[in-house]
Amino acid sequence: MATAFADQFLRPVPAGLRRAPAALKPAGTFLHLRRPPAGPVTRSAGPRRGCAVKSESVEKVGTDLKDLVEFLYADLPHLFDEQGIDRTMYDDRVRFRDPITRHDTIDGYLFNIRLLKLLFRPDFYLHDVRQTGPNEITTRWTMVMKFMLLPWKPELVFTGTSVMGVNPLTQKFCSHVDLWDSIQNNDYFSLEGLIDVLKQLRIYKTPELETPKYLILKRTANYEIRKYEPFVVVETEGDKLSGSSGFNNVAGYIFGKNSSTEKIPMTTPVFTQAVDDKLSNVSIQIVLPMEKDLGNLPSPSAEAVNLRKVEGGIAAVTKFSGKPSEEIVLNKERELRSAILKDGLRPQQGCLLARYNDPGSTNSFIMLLCLLTVPDACFVLLSCRYNIGSKRNEVLIWLNDFTLE
Repeated sequence: MATAFADQFLRPVPAGLRRAPAALKPAGTFLHLRRPPAGPVTRSAGPRRGCAVKSESVEKVGTDLKDLVEFLYADLPHLFDEQGIDRTMYDDRVRFRDPITRHDTIDGYLFNIRLLKLLFRPDFYLHDVRQTGPNEITTRWTMVMKFMLLPWKPELVFTGTSVMGVNPLTQKFCSHVDLWDSIQNNDYFSLEGLIDVLKQLRIYKTPELETPKYLILKRTANYEIRKYEPFVVVETEGDKLSGSSGFNNVAGYIFGKNSSTEKIPMTTPVFTQAVDDKLSNVSIQIVLPMEKDLGNLPSPSAEAVNLRKVEGGIAAVTKFSGKPSEEIVLNKERELRSAILKDGLRPQQGCLLARYNDPGSTNSFIMLLCLLTVPDACFVLLSCRYNIGSKRNEVLIWLNDFTLE
């Protein structure tokens, strides 16, 4: 579960890681969160991540782990709340590993959970628990954290699986190995894992405004897969993905150009959406506050402006910084579509560009402030080839029939 890497990360490094509307969202886009199968699931051969067993006859004791599967469904959601997990279900000597951290006792593991709660304010989402071997259970999860020690409080996102070994003698957990979706080398200590952490410390200038709600289901090295809740947009015809034609009309609606002259709070981002394969039929959209629906919104005064409910769904998203020119946006769309097709996913036609910032804003002041106050953090960011104070942009593509494995 992206188990605690904080103790390692805070040491010096030796020298030498809400929002997309859809104009046409066909029915049949599903998220399948599978419950555990009736019996063990066959696994391909690979490195043993469970516990040592002295005899084959003893190993058979843990063949049916249904009760432990149900236990994890109930217990793991308490990982970071006041209740916490039930330590009595773990052996005293437990092998905990992730790409950054390792511990060999339940006390060490619980200490790092407390440290994560103090430094990162983590949110943990359990998607699935299933038996994957005679003495093995695998969970799938998302963990979202904010690093509270840095002034801009960057958000770090980890998704992946935890392979949990069961001691057949005690019927308790004796090993717990985390595998992150965003890297290939998940062994401890993974330089790739450390770089993945450092990259997520990037400063994004995202306004403190309401955004569409979503949950990151999977974060790979190249994109995120998000599940969006329904939301409402005000929209009108645009000219191109990177353009602003029509923005004054939709902005006018929230500033009072509507049937009741009601002023509606601003949200972020501003979307432009193309719904055809040539990315030519474009609309520009502003998302309305989440408490609004079509039944309690005033009608637009301008004939060219419309209100529409987006049913939500599953989208693949890639994030980038800088000024989103048309060439850059189209390249990002091609790269994202190619990546998701390579991974066996089914993208819909069209895409969306999400812009979170004023294109005319500058990052000079933020860069100077960072260099004066947190030079070490800036060095990390610059060493990862990232600009300080980057503007946040995203390209989104809706998916059909997504299954979270």
